[in-house]
Amino acid sequence: MTSTYQIPATTHLGEVSLRISNLEQSIQFYTEVVGLKLLERSETVATMTADGKNSLLRLEQLANAVTLPVRSTSGLYHFAILLPDRKSLGLALRNLAQSGIEIGQGDHLVSEAFYISDPDQNGIEIYADRARETWKRDADNNYIMSSDPVDVDSLFALAANEPWQGLPAGTVIGHVHFHVRSLEESRRFYTGVLGFDIVGNFANMSALFVSAGGYHHHIGLNIWAGTGAPVNPANATGIDYFTIIYDGKEQLEQAVEQLRQSNAFIEQQSKDWFTVDPQNIRIRLTTTS
Repeated sequence: MTSTYQIPATTHLGEVSLRISNLEQSIQFYTEVVGLKLLERSETVATMTADGKNSLLRLEQLANAVTLPVRSTSGLYHFAILLPDRKSLGLALRNLAQSGIEIGQGDHLVSEAFYISDPDQNGIEIYADRARETWKRDADNNYIMSSDPVDVDSLFALAANEPWQGLPAGTVIGHVHFHVRSLEESRRFYTGVLGFDIVGNFANMSALFVSAGGYHHHIGLNIWAGTGAPVNPANATGIDYFTIIYDGKEQLEQAVEQLRQSNAFIEQQSKDWFTVDPQNIRIRLTTTS
């Protein structure tokens, strides 16, 4: 099916749901190391928040969960927590450093980012964007990005006199990044069905970035786990779903109709809809109103 559907520019991401092996362990990690706050919990499920109202992260403990080696399946590479400003990133970095956890880093030109893993090897990026007017595109309209060293000293200096109080209100899920079986298969789904725009066709890195509204990426896709990488099994830790938030009921209905016309899996649960991508990652579609 050839589609002219384009995802609305105001579309953004919401709650990420992870499968984990030990709820107490994960709550402790995400509160003490990452800086989220516990919103609600049951025996096997907890939701985490930055503003005390909206869930950014859902954690579900699996019975007898297995954790497979990194890059052995398709699925989550990382989910990315976007902080509202550079000072917030400096504060988060200081807390990460004090925790003793292993930290990766990258100045991507459009953003500054740090990378960690949770106790179940779920990848996490914590980052802050540079001003959008500073983002540059190349001749092929791809955002110009890099992985330079971050100016850590200036971040620490910004945070020097501020107490750590966890991640601030205004923190959101900025993007998700997946290991996929095939870039072409995923491109067809994320652009042809969901209507995202290509903003980074990085063939030299075996990666593809797509977004709504000109963002540097809402979805990252790569084949670094190998072409044809098997789907992450349901009894393994990893991502359960991520959320796409549309601006109003009409935009959500248009997205659902596009999925129907594309013969994609679609299922309603209360006011939300769910579909699955080619890696069997569930995608929750919901609305701001």
